[in-house]
Parts: sequence; structure tokens; C-alpha cells
Amino acid sequence: MTSSTADRGTVLITGASRGLGRTLADLYAAAGLRVIACMRQAAPDAETLDVADEGSIAALGERLEGQPVDIVINNAAVRGDTGGLGSLATGDFLEVMRINALAPLLLARALRPNLLAGRRKVLVNISSRAGSLAEGTIDDEDGDYAYRCSKAALNMATVKLAQDFRRDGIAVISLHPGWVRTDMGGAEAAIDVAESAAGLKALIDATTLAETGGFRAYDGRTVAW
Repeated sequence: MTSSTADRGTVLITGASRGLGRTLADLYAAAGLRVIACMRQAAPDAETLDVADEGSIAALGERLEGQPVDIVINNAAVRGDTGGLGSLATGDFLEVMRINALAPLLLARALRPNLLAGRRKVLVNISSRAGSLAEGTIDDEDGDYAYRCSKAALNMATVKLAQDFRRDGIAVISLHPGWVRTDMGGAEAAIDVAESAAGLKALIDATTLAETGGFRAYDGRTVAW
């Protein structure tokens, strides 16, 4: 990390080994920021993080103690079962909730001191329109109960964190990346990952306390809760 890179700020991104997380990491690195790329598998210039493991999250916070972080992007997520109510399994459901809804809260707690030390102070939860009670089933009949419930829970986490973190000057937002062509979204998805990431980055870079507690799509549209 050069001094000029440090001066431009630091962004931490979970699930940065591929897909949207990797693309966001590349965009921020190209913009001159220090990127803390977090992923399950050990890799050069990356932080090992298993968001399904509370101990791994706590260990990340310990390793980063004292380091300012301007932006935290909770991107890591899993889809889980998509077969509908008939194939709903307790273990799968709880695992999806643990990774998609609980882990961002544990990371917010672990990295709160880092955000307080940063200049931008922005916490981003990569959510989904699938978790919107108003819009989540419009033109969408997928049977992914766990994923939808987890993203609805994550949206409430955003609202609650925005309330709790406002006194610290930390803005917290939910963002919908769209139906993106990634391993999770599939080859038939409507949006290229580069287009989604560019839109998300523009929103993140413009986020202040005035936007805290908001839910927007990659194209700037406000998503109904």
C-alpha cells in the first residue's frame, strides 16, 4: 500500500473472490483506493474470511484493529434452495440466514471501530429486490424462500443499523444489484456484472448521512421496502 493509495481511502469488500465482489474490488483498486478483499480461500493480497463462522469475523476485526476503513461492503451471500416450500430444509434455511442476514450484522459490529476511524464512514449491505415485501414477487415466482427471507431480514438490519450508527456519523444503505450474470445469477440474467458494479459504486461514492437507511437499485431507482 502506497501513501497515495492510503490517502484516497480504504474499502473492505466481502465475497471478493469472484462475481460482483471481485468486480467492485477491481473498480475501487483502479480508482486508487486501498482494497481489503475478503474471501474464504487464502489468497495473496486478500484477507481470509468465512462469513458463516462467527470466529472468523471476530478474527478479522482483531487483525484490522486500529486500521481506518472508509467503506465496508457486505457482499458475500448464498442463494440456497430454490425448490419452493416442498423442498424447504431447516439446515439450508438457517445457513442462508446466517450468511446473508446475521453475518453483515456481526461484521458491522466488528468493524464499527474501523469505520469510526475512517473519513467516509459508509456501510453497504448488498441486498436484493427479492427481499422487498412490496416488489419482491413482481414478475418473479422463484421458490427461494430462504434467500428472500434473508434479504428481507438484511433490509431491516440496514434500517436498524442506520438508526444506531447515525450518532457515529456512519451511513448505512441497502443496495439492489439487479439480476446480474454471475455464478449466482446465472447466464440468463439481464445485467452485466460490470454495469451493475459501476452503478453500485456510483451510489456508494455519493452516499452521505442524508441517504442513510435507504434502499436503492444499481440504476439509482429507489426500491420499496
